[in-house]
Amino acid sequence: MTAHDRTGLVPTDQEVAHRLAIAEVLAVHSRGLDRNDAELIKSAYWPEAEVDYGGFKGKAHDFAALIGPALSAYELTQHLLGQTVIVLEGSTATTETYVRARHLLCGAQEEIDFSGRYLDSFELRNGQWKMIHRQVVMDWSRRAGVVDERESNAFAALSKGRFDGEDPSSYLKL
Repeated sequence: MTAHDRTGLVPTDQEVAHRLAIAEVLAVHSRGLDRNDAELIKSAYWPEAEVDYGGFKGKAHDFAALIGPALSAYELTQHLLGQTVIVLEGSTATTETYVRARHLLCGAQEEIDFSGRYLDSFELRNGQWKMIHRQVVMDWSRRAGVVDERESNAFAALSKGRFDGEDPSSYLKL
């Protein structure tokens, strides 16, 4: 059955559970990027997994160790996931997830706004889904000036996001 044939079919409870588990892996990976947490990023991949991030092609766990220093040029990042198409095939799955990755450069004077897609392959082992391969596809990107409003009267009292373990969300035990 092709994806066209499956569109709109009511999934079984088991298929829903698998889709939720895969969606959680995708969300945890993005959180790992945005909190600069290499161990959280690694938790989304099987140990032998490979990634293709353009400038880095290789072992996913090596990527996770390198991404912290690579992201140090930014004050904050946000990896916002859009729709995800998930194709389940037994103990494997493939996905296409739209991503908008926003990067606030240190000094908060400019941001880089990346729009693209993650093409991921997953494997199910012992009841756990993890990625075995990721390819990042760039659709477009732009760089723009920023007017930093974080300390303006309207926003001064709000908690502020951080790129480390001191972020207000650090109470989450992931």
